[in-house]
Amino acid sequence: MSTRTTKKKPIGTVAFVGAGPGDPELLTLRAVETLRRADIVVVDQDASRAAVAAYGPDGVEIVDASCGQDGQPLTHAARAKLVTTAAKKGGYVVRLMDGDPALFHGLAEEALACDKNGIPFEVVPGASTVTSVPTYAGVPLTTAKTRAVHVVSAAEAKPDWSTHTDVHTTVVILGGGARIVDAAAGLVDAGRDADTEIAVTSQGSVTEQRTIVSTLALVAKELKAAKLAEPMTAVVGEGVALRDRLSWFESKPLFGWRVLVPRTKEQAASLSDQLRRYGAVPVEVPTISVEPPRTPQQMDRALHGLVSGRYQWIAFTSVNAVRAIREKFEEYGLDARAFAGIKVAAVGEQTAAALVAFGVKPDLVPSGDQSSVGLLEVWPAYDDVFDPINRVFLPRADIATETLVAGLIELGWEVEDVTAYRTVRAAPPAAEIREAIKTGGFDAVLFTSSSTVRNLIGIAGKPHATTVVACIGPATAKTAEEHGLRVDVLAEKPAVDVLAEGLAAFGGAQRLELLDAGETVWRPSLRRSAARRKASK
Repeated sequence: MSTRTTKKKPIGTVAFVGAGPGDPELLTLRAVETLRRADIVVVDQDASRAAVAAYGPDGVEIVDASCGQDGQPLTHAARAKLVTTAAKKGGYVVRLMDGDPALFHGLAEEALACDKNGIPFEVVPGASTVTSVPTYAGVPLTTAKTRAVHVVSAAEAKPDWSTHTDVHTTVVILGGGARIVDAAAGLVDAGRDADTEIAVTSQGSVTEQRTIVSTLALVAKELKAAKLAEPMTAVVGEGVALRDRLSWFESKPLFGWRVLVPRTKEQAASLSDQLRRYGAVPVEVPTISVEPPRTPQQMDRALHGLVSGRYQWIAFTSVNAVRAIREKFEEYGLDARAFAGIKVAAVGEQTAAALVAFGVKPDLVPSGDQSSVGLLEVWPAYDDVFDPINRVFLPRADIATETLVAGLIELGWEVEDVTAYRTVRAAPPAAEIREAIKTGGFDAVLFTSSSTVRNLIGIAGKPHATTVVACIGPATAKTAEEHGLRVDVLAEKPAVDVLAEGLAAFGGAQRLELLDAGETVWRPSLRRSAARRKASK
């Protein structure tokens, strides 16, 4: 008699990972590597969601452990059950926790639940909110006189504030605004001087960060007026007095500026990253949509000619042209080796970078003007002795100008001008974006071509007069001025990174000028709001 055995499904592994205070770039290398191989991610805070968006694999299953069906926050026991249930499905479960898992996040309860259920687990420490957020606010937790640093979770019921009254003790308070107000009152009642300074930081370590400095006596009133967003971290102690000199993050040249980037998500990625490094909040609004050509047969023939040796040169004038050829290569099972024996030219640093990412190093890139004119200045004339083939393959947009074609023909080359992609005007952005554009809700807008000027105005309206306008080159600036815009920043050379640098220099200079004049608000959108409030009084 045979017995039938059922194969037991293998149990999963859980990794408790610190997501840091908010900025995904503060994740450790180990945390990023762990997150990238996750099958299931359990999250409960905003910082965790940002980390998943930045480093999580496509299509990863996300389990929300923030609230129950009644909208109330889940208990540690309920979260532990979600984690163990996910692990029993098998695979690799990442439990993301804001800051460091070991501080006020129920790590012990959830890890013990794993142990009880025989689920293997590991812990990846993270940058702690306790130290990171005050650091980003320019508030050191220790000075030469500090005797101790106390960390208090104001969410706990009735903390004993009498143990935190020493004038040389720094107190870090974790919790929402109402709990911070209660904590300030509790410290005063316990004997701490009502004039002791307190710094309250909202959304620490990201570009939406805001910090107010008050006293224990006045913080309730000033927090209410400031309307800070959650989460908040407060610091009480001597280090608060040093914030004016040590506030490195919130004093970045574009800190808090909402900058409109009218480019597609793919094109805007590097520019948006650079703007964030200057402290800005980039908002990407595509003004064009890139689509395949209506009749692909011409591209197919050109691609066949490329691999069969029909061309001496191929010239790329945009990142979109590189992308179009790369997609065609992938469609036919080709790779960068198909460019063997053909010379490659590129206009612009971004185009050259896209080729390098494809595995192709351009043979010719203009050293000066990054345009068709600049490329023609360095393009060699056809020589029937040294050039065995006289043809140039030019994949480009359907609306491209004829400057490069005419110039190459003049140099003796035969040009096969092929429509590789079409550019069409994108759909209008959301109503709130259109309203912000027209009413001065954006501090600046970056224009990287004349078409971005025309298309943005066409789909969303003209930016408000208070919005700082930055243009990548003279032609773009001329188009902006023709549409009634005042150009405040012109890039020293036509490159998106230089354009961002120019805006940062402008914003930094404006900030210093206003500070010298005794002003405390230097964001263009907020200055307009402040002026309206002042006029209405």
